[in-house]
Amino acid sequence: MARIGYARVSTIDQDLQLQLDRLRSEGCEIIRSEKVSGGTREGRAELATVIEFLRRDDELVVTRLDRLGRDTRDVLNIVHECQQRGAFVTVLDPHVSTRGEVGHVVLTVLGMVAQMERRFIKERQREGIARAKAALMYKGGSPRLDHKLIHKLHIEGLGASAIARQAGCSRMQVYRVLAKTVATAT
Repeated sequence: MARIGYARVSTIDQDLQLQLDRLRSEGCEIIRSEKVSGGTREGRAELATVIEFLRRDDELVVTRLDRLGRDTRDVLNIVHECQQRGAFVTVLDPHVSTRGEVGHVVLTVLGMVAQMERRFIKERQREGIARAKAALMYKGGSPRLDHKLIHKLHIEGLGASAIARQAGCSRMQVYRVLAKTVATAT
């Protein structure tokens, strides 16, 4: 039986350290982490790796449910996939585990709350943008990635991993920037 930790933050400028420390202190022998949105499972390669690695009686541990996902259906599908492998999911805050039926019900409710919270955040963001636009103060979001640098490094022949290191982003983001350019060119 292995305790496998999974840590996630939404953007590259956020810090994973608190989650990593907590997972280590809870006895996770293996910890996988990534910096990608939890809105969907798309692009979450580390989570897919963890789920593939799970064996009977293993335990997937996350610090909070929203680290696993912000969509109820995704969270329930992840839990289901873990259970299909004979593994359990444990959320540390609040402490809930799928080892029992009650834990599964609580995770379902918490998943719905996480999804609702995400909707509230998006609604508040839309309202704030609308107010800023009305006051002629809205400048739009600032680009987080240097697309020109990514293209320059790609033209120089660097691979996705090297580009990601230099641009301070993930390989997946490099692929997306390069794919977007190809899609716009066609």
